[in-house]
Formats: sequence, structure tokens, C-alpha cells
Amino acid sequence: MKILMAGPRGFCAGVDRAIDTVERALAVVGAPLYVKHEIIHNKPVCDSLKARGVVFTDDLTDVPVGSLVVFSAHGSAPADYAVAESRSLQILDATCPLVTKIHLEVRKYLKKGFGVVYIGHHGHVETIGTLGQAPGQLHLVTNLEEVAALADPGNDALIYLTQTTLSIDETRCIVDSLKAKFPRIQDPPTSDICYATQNRQDAIKEVCRTADVCFVVGSQTSSNSKSLRSVAEGMGVKAYLIDGPDEISDAMLEGASVVAVTGGASAPEEVIQSVVARINAFQASSVEPIIVREEHMDFRVPQSLIALEQRHGS
Repeated sequence: MKILMAGPRGFCAGVDRAIDTVERALAVVGAPLYVKHEIIHNKPVCDSLKARGVVFTDDLTDVPVGSLVVFSAHGSAPADYAVAESRSLQILDATCPLVTKIHLEVRKYLKKGFGVVYIGHHGHVETIGTLGQAPGQLHLVTNLEEVAALADPGNDALIYLTQTTLSIDETRCIVDSLKAKFPRIQDPPTSDICYATQNRQDAIKEVCRTADVCFVVGSQTSSNSKSLRSVAEGMGVKAYLIDGPDEISDAMLEGASVVAVTGGASAPEEVIQSVVARINAFQASSVEPIIVREEHMDFRVPQSLIALEQRHGS
């Protein structure tokens, strides 16, 4: 059996920044450390942080007045910042800069009088945070059926924006449908789908050209990981989204001679390697990396974290 390792895979710069923010804040203030929502959508990572005293909550009224709270990588609505201010909470904002970019775009285009159509998943925390930038003013669509049902917003100018972690191919179909229905709708100045999402999807397409089965390491709550599985399935490959090696069974590998392995942008490399070890335990395999693109992106931690460390002499 041959294992093809997609590259790039695993943690992106935004996830590295978010986890680094929590780790360093925990080192300064100790437990409990409150985090709004899961810092990233990865169960093993969040379980490990919980064991060290991190408390994840979607309700800021659960955070004691005057406490430190980290806002997750997915982005938050202005209403959340208002609640935090009303409770005198000190915020460390770990929102991914690429999500912040979309929030700024929402406000900019609405101010210019545009109608804004947002392509995203209902109920996803990134979507909630983006829609919360201007409650009731964005038009959310998730699929072609919702595009067909969408009434004309009536604005002279229209633009679409997208959730950062979507499947590129799926989004293209929705965009094409929007353009057919509303010929005046404009593309955003630059793609909203993040570089890491695109790179990981390009990589999985490459390894799935010859694979019989594909394992995507990532949690069911991770939009970009679910998109990776969809991309693999779109290439006719049997694909599984798993949190870790214990979920792999003999039946999943039956008849496979080439196995593709990748990880979503919130999947730790050590977990991905443990999946490889598990496959090897079923059947001795050779491992071949397939690198379609190198990544060198790096995001600085929030300035508020640096100030916190300086105040505590860290």
C-alpha cells in the first residue's frame, strides 16, 4: 500500500495565531481562561485546552465580570464586543485577519449603497459573525436552491462575498448562478476564500488523482475540513472525515492500494501523523509527500496579547 501525503495540510497561519494566543494568555493569567466559542474547530485541540483550564462558551454572560476573554478565530459580531464592554471584559481578539478583511468589506460596501449577497453555511460561527456586522442587511445563500429563491435586493449595485472556508468548486457554481440571475453583481476585489483553504483543496485534488481512498483529518464542525472531503468525493474517491486514528477501520481500507491523507486547516500535524501510523499498522505502507505549494504566511499575535505579557513581565 502507498500513502500519499497532501501538502500543504494542517494548521494555517490563522489557526497558529489563535492557538498561540490562547497558549500565551494561559501562561500569563492561568486557569480558568475563557474563550468565546471553540478557539478553532478541532476536537482534540479543544479537549487538550479544556484539560488545562480553558473554558469555551458561546454566552459571554457566563464569563465573570472583569475577566479576560479570548475571541475565537472565526470572528464575532459587534454585538459581542458590546456585551463584553458592558461586563468590563478584557478582550484578546484572535479573529483570523482574513475573516476581519471580510467584515471590513461588508461595512465598506454597505456604506457605498451596495446590496451584499453572502455565500456561507447557515449556523456556522463565521457566518454568524459576518452577518452580525450588519444585522438584516446581508442576503445569505448556501446553495443553488437558495439562489433561485433569492429576491432581487433592489440595489443598483450588487456584490457577493464568501465565507473563507468553502469549497472553491461549490462556490463557483453558486457564483455562476448569481451572475446569471443578477448580471450586475460584482466579484469582490480579491477572493474571500482564504489562501490555506485553496491550497489544501488544490493539494487534495492532486493526491486524489490516483488514490482509492482518502482520509481528511478534521472535526465535523470544521467547514474547511468538510469541504476537503467534498472535493475528494467530487473526484470519485471514497473519502472519510475523521478526528483521529481510532476512527479508521479495516473496512475503510479494504481493497485500497493507494491512500491519500490530508488535514484541514485546524488539524494538528501530530494527529495527521498518528493517522499514517494507524494505516501502517493495518498494512505496511510507503509514504510519499505530494507538495503542490509551499506556505510561508505568518500572522502576528494580537497587540493586546503583547501588552498583556508586558504588563505581567512575561
